[in-house]
Amino acid sequence: MQDYQPAPDLLHDRVILVTGAGDGIGRAAATAFAAHGATVILLGRTIFKLEAVYDEIEAAGGPKPAIYPMNLEGATNKDFQDLANTLHTEFGRLDGLLHNAATLGALMPLDNYDPELWYKVMQVNLNAPFMLTQACLPLLRQAEDPRVAFMTDHKSRAYWGAYGVAKAGLEAFMHILADETETNTPIRANGFDPGAVHTSLRNRAYPAESKEGLAGTADVITPLLFLLGPDSRDVTGKTFSRDDF
Repeated sequence: MQDYQPAPDLLHDRVILVTGAGDGIGRAAATAFAAHGATVILLGRTIFKLEAVYDEIEAAGGPKPAIYPMNLEGATNKDFQDLANTLHTEFGRLDGLLHNAATLGALMPLDNYDPELWYKVMQVNLNAPFMLTQACLPLLRQAEDPRVAFMTDHKSRAYWGAYGVAKAGLEAFMHILADETETNTPIRANGFDPGAVHTSLRNRAYPAESKEGLAGTADVITPLLFLLGPDSRDVTGKTFSRDDF
C-alpha cells in the first residue's frame, strides 16, 4: 500500500456512517469521505460539533450529509435498531461504517479503577460498536461493496485499564466479523491503528506531552480512504498502521 493515492471520486455514491464525527479523526475522516464523493452520516453526542462538520462539508460542495445525534455511553440496542431503521428508510443500504468514537476513561492501576467508569468505557469502546455493527449488518448486505473499519490502539500495558481491554476486544471483534463475512458476503472488515495523533483523547492521556512532531488528523486519512473504498476489496481481517501507507 506504499504511496497509495486515492482517486478523487473514490467514494462516489457511497453512504458511510462515521461515529465520533464531531471532532478529531472522525471529523477529518467525514470531511475527506465527503470530498471523495460519499454521503456521510455524522454520528456523535454533541450537536453543535456535528453541525459544524455538516456546514464544512456543504461549504466544500460535498454531497449533503446527515446528522444523527447519539450518546453511545447510554445507547441501548433499541437505539441502534432505530438508527438502522432510519438509515433503511432514508438510504436503503449502508456502504461503509467507521467505528471511530472512543472514550479514555482513566489511566490508573486496576486496584483503583472505578467499576462504574470501567463499564462506561467498555460501553462506548466495545459494546456500542458490537450493537451498531449488528444492527447495520442487514444494511451492509444491501450494498454491493460494503466496508467496516475499526480504529484500533494497542494499549495492553500497565494503567490503561478499560481502554486497553476494550481496544483489544475491538480488534478481536474485527477479526471475528471479517472471518464470518469473508466468503459469503462482500463485506470487508479491517482495523487501523493511527499511532500518536494530536487529538483531544491524546491530550487527556498525555497532558504534559509536547505536541511537536505528533501527526495531525489529516495525516491519517489516506489509510481510511483505502479501507472504506473499493481498493480494499481483496483485504479483510487485517490491521494497518500509518507505516503501511
